[in-house]
Amino acid sequence: MKSLYFTLLFLAIALLSFGQKDEKFNGLNLNLGNLYRLSDARTRSISPENITGDPGKAGMATLENGNARNAGRELGQGWKLNPFIHIEPGKTVTLAEIDGSGAIQHIWMTPTGNWRFSILRFYWDDEKEPSVEVPVGDFFGMGWGVYAPLNSMAVTVNPGSAFNCYWAMPFRKKCKITMENINTERMTLYYQVDYTLTDVPSDAAYFHAQFRRNNPTKNALYTLVDGIKGKGQYVGTYLAWGVHNTGWWGEGEIKFFMDGDTKFPTICGTGTEDYFCGSYDFEIEGKYKEFCTAYTGLPQVIRPDGLYNSQQRFGLYRWHIMDPIRFEKDLSVTIQDLGWKSGSRYLQQQSDISSVAYWYQTEPHAHFPVLPDKNALEDN
Repeated sequence: MKSLYFTLLFLAIALLSFGQKDEKFNGLNLNLGNLYRLSDARTRSISPENITGDPGKAGMATLENGNARNAGRELGQGWKLNPFIHIEPGKTVTLAEIDGSGAIQHIWMTPTGNWRFSILRFYWDDEKEPSVEVPVGDFFGMGWGVYAPLNSMAVTVNPGSAFNCYWAMPFRKKCKITMENINTERMTLYYQVDYTLTDVPSDAAYFHAQFRRNNPTKNALYTLVDGIKGKGQYVGTYLAWGVHNTGWWGEGEIKFFMDGDTKFPTICGTGTEDYFCGSYDFEIEGKYKEFCTAYTGLPQVIRPDGLYNSQQRFGLYRWHIMDPIRFEKDLSVTIQDLGWKSGSRYLQQQSDISSVAYWYQTEPHAHFPVLPDKNALEDN
């Protein structure tokens, strides 16, 4: 009887396997385990040398229209005549405009000037308001305008100021990326947007990123993002934290209010350095210790120089790649601005905190708050 049971079970499994067709690979969700798989996805790339991404159209600049015409004057067409663009003060330039269905898979750029004064915006599927609106330095984890090596799964910053991100950014009809220069000086930008044109799964949400800043914080409480409406998952935090007092500054708890939470959240951390997966003040042998890992890090510790840079400042990232914060209807995220004072008591601080919140959600998204103006963005 037992033998008959196992025979029937084997036949059932065999029939199910025989009836299944190999699912067609769309070229997304890449990892070392599936790089061997073929797909019908089409690889494209946009840069100043091919602003449309069209096949067979890269490197066509001539001496008459290339920004690097002087460097290439002895070589001519095909020899790096337009590898960068200029963005004039107060102007917005479209970096990429893509029609069709697909996903951005990698972005590289190296902007000049003050990184807080160059504003990145991403628009999905002809939306009128951006889903990403962030100063370029903060978007890539360099909020203080000072280079520091950053090596993580989602973002890398390489010598001397090479910004890279690997966030998957799917779109179904169109993608548009712009850069605005709010500075009073012209900036130069080298960049490349690598993407694929392919079918996008029906359950793919859209990438969002939002910048905020309080200087100083009010009531020792900082809001990273609020008013998110829709279904999605929160996937990352970047904080540029400037300390106005002495002593340890990171006792505050991060809180995730989701799906109708009111006074109390569903998720509450135990301290700032704990949320960023560190401990005990990030201290080793009496000093802050910078670190970068795949999912979290403290790449920037800007120490007083004894003259003008008199305050301690920090840059921290936390990517929720393996532990996304999923929400069904709404989400708000806050962090407390707490340090220590005498008698082992918490100190309600008034720090300078800037943040980028990264998440995926269904569209349409709620209105973003107005981006701070140039004076409010300035490092001071």
